[in-house]
Amino acid sequence: MPVKDILMIVGDFSEDYEVMVACQALEMVGHNVDVACPDRAAGDRIKTAIHDFRGDQTYIETRGHDFELTASLNDLDPAEYDVLILPGGRAPEYLRTREVVLETVRHFFDENKPVAAICHGPQILAAAGVTDGYELTSLPDVRTDVEHAGAGCTWVDEVTRDGNLVTGQTWEDLSEWLAELLDLLGTEISHEAPVAADD
Repeated sequence: MPVKDILMIVGDFSEDYEVMVACQALEMVGHNVDVACPDRAAGDRIKTAIHDFRGDQTYIETRGHDFELTASLNDLDPAEYDVLILPGGRAPEYLRTREVVLETVRHFFDENKPVAAICHGPQILAAAGVTDGYELTSLPDVRTDVEHAGAGCTWVDEVTRDGNLVTGQTWEDLSEWLAELLDLLGTEISHEAPVAADD
């Protein structure tokens, strides 16, 4: 299996599950993941948020974990990475205003490298102007942003893979979203049959 070098762009109040679960799952199957934030250094920590759906008109937010960064977005070269991941949460609202974020996203699209975005993550894609002609999804409340982002951009109501772009709606899609990404990357997971415990 080819090991991939993966870049995940995060910020304060990124969605906890989409950062933690994605990072751990990708490392578990052997890929290298760097988690970076603009204007922060490796070793710094971001605060995450947990969004939940409990029957209100919108999600509720509670405090998540502190997550340690492994790289600084301002100092890295995106050409050294094979894959880009954009988690959701509240961070994309302001990350999409940082030029270093937009330039990094454009690099991955210009080079036709795999990109995975989930929840509010597609707001960054829209701001970078890279969604023309793509079919993608997002948190349903971000649908208008996505539909108005590019010519021929189509929003769909499910985890979607269009070329090298994989998108999902919320952390509830993590299993399917990650499975699509791993399939795109050619990641094969094999294991032996479970061994019964001795009584």
